[in-house]
Amino acid sequence: MVGEKMIASSGKQEEIEKSNSSCQAVGGRIATPMNEAENNGILSFLKKYNQYAYLGLKEGPVPGIFHYSNGIPAVYTYWRKNEPSGKGQEKCVEMYTDGQWNDKGCNQNRLTVCEW
Repeated sequence: MVGEKMIASSGKQEEIEKSNSSCQAVGGRIATPMNEAENNGILSFLKKYNQYAYLGLKEGPVPGIFHYSNGIPAVYTYWRKNEPSGKGQEKCVEMYTDGQWNDKGCNQNRLTVCEW
């Protein structure tokens, strides 16, 4: 538990759409940190499984501007230095095992982390 959110992972690696489906199948959604505490909660699973994870953010129509699943621009971010760098070509966001973020193509297998 982090604040009002419960965060969990099965330890499985999947492409982002499969991660979304897996989270929805158990009544949740792909984890989306809204503050440092939630980022650290997600990070604990990345460290446990030593894997990167996709976050519930996607790049919108303006390159470099990322949005939550409800379309609202992200308020909290923790980009690695010089990120996001995809300039419209990397629409998804992954979290590294140090907690920092990188924009990334959406076709990689990453750790599924869900929130409720």
